[in-house]
Amino acid sequence: MKKALNIIFIVIGVLVLALYGVRTYTKSHSPFEKLTAKGKKDLKVQLGYCRPLMKERKIFGELIPYNTVWRTGANEATTISFSRTCTFGKRKVKDGNYSLWTIPGEKYWTIILNTETGQWGTNYDETKDYLRFKIEAEKTQKPIEQLTIKLLEIAEGGIDMTLNWENTQLNIPIR
Repeated sequence: MKKALNIIFIVIGVLVLALYGVRTYTKSHSPFEKLTAKGKKDLKVQLGYCRPLMKERKIFGELIPYNTVWRTGANEATTISFSRTCTFGKRKVKDGNYSLWTIPGEKYWTIILNTETGQWGTNYDETKDYLRFKIEAEKTQKPIEQLTIKLLEIAEGGIDMTLNWENTQLNIPIR
């Protein structure tokens, strides 16, 4: 019995180390970034995501198919939190933590906040969607090699979230 328990503990230990190794390896190719911005009336927005590279690939429409849910980054699902009730893309959002998903399109993208957080990026559950809205995608002047999301504090006290990758840019106001 003692020998069987030792084997089980060894197997569990090896699996934990392997999982740690895989996550470390994938994050070395798509590094994690955490952003924080403050707006008016105690609004604080935090965002965490992994930043993949184009690597001479066609991204939108091929690697990431149009009209298909995307984790909006690499590895774990992208997360966003709001310190108080605010508007996100002109939609009312309660304070809390959400995962951020998108459905890329040629001209319009669907932005999704989902109440489930902490999942690996491909484990999307539509039944846990908090809100969805469409936003027009703009073209960048030059290709953007690495996925870049920014939280920009604007003079009026709000925050603008921008997403840039390949030849696409999204702008989402947070107020």
